[in-house]
Amino acid sequence: MAVPMELSCWGGDWGLPSLHPESLTVMAYAKFSGAPLTVNTINNSWRPPKGTKYNADYELSAKQGADTLAYIALLEEKLLPALLHTFWVEAENYCSVTKPWFASRIAFPLSLYLPGKMSREALNRILLTRGGPPHYSVTEVEAQIYRDAKECLNLLSKRLGTSQFFFGDTPTTLDAFVFGFLAPIYKVCFPRVQLQEHLKQLPNLCRFCDDILTCYFRLTVSGCSPSGQDTADANLQKLTQLVNKESNLIEKMDDNLRKSPQHPPRKLTTLKLAAGGEAGSPLNRLSP
Repeated sequence: MAVPMELSCWGGDWGLPSLHPESLTVMAYAKFSGAPLTVNTINNSWRPPKGTKYNADYELSAKQGADTLAYIALLEEKLLPALLHTFWVEAENYCSVTKPWFASRIAFPLSLYLPGKMSREALNRILLTRGGPPHYSVTEVEAQIYRDAKECLNLLSKRLGTSQFFFGDTPTTLDAFVFGFLAPIYKVCFPRVQLQEHLKQLPNLCRFCDDILTCYFRLTVSGCSPSGQDTADANLQKLTQLVNKESNLIEKMDDNLRKSPQHPPRKLTTLKLAAGGEAGSPLNRLSP
């Protein structure tokens, strides 16, 4: 009997087994191929999974294999930048959803530092791959990545058509990748939902995500019940306020430290002895 592989990843919410696109891809692929996979939900882990000898693409032709590689490259070039921007760069989404969600799963005090670090890394990755100042303004870059992402979604929708999966009735590697990229956009409740609104105008892609969640992960397509969602939103709001308050406190402490006067190091005092080997008067005992 095969030994189960292990995947350590961020946990899930909004009806998803994980919010990490790459982890969703691996989990879906394991389901499609029948590979035994043990999922460990831990904090602050992006370690890649390991696994061999399981294949969801046995029945694909050489051309279908080439198409798989082409579409995966398309996802990483056109859709990933907008996905990163939606989660980590869009200010309202980051402050009200992404930052408090990840901070609640990271131990203090790293919870005050790591989300910001991840946000900066996401922005740097976007600007590095798509161009940034001084050649293009940040606003122009943002507009371009969302145009590319919507075009990518349209191409995926056209390619999927009325089929259950991208190569027929059996899911493959491409289905796992598409699910991993689309599901977080589709399910997470963001205040700014530009990309989500466009995705929801493509019902075959939404149905594709719902089918995988219900058939392979036994999760309801609706995520939380209305009452449960209200409770979750209230808790998330409280957590957001707490995290922002702690972050502001640390920023104020840093500002105070930077503004405080810098004193030169004091010299060590020495004890002088009076003649005869005895200490002199109290006024003369300590001398700088």
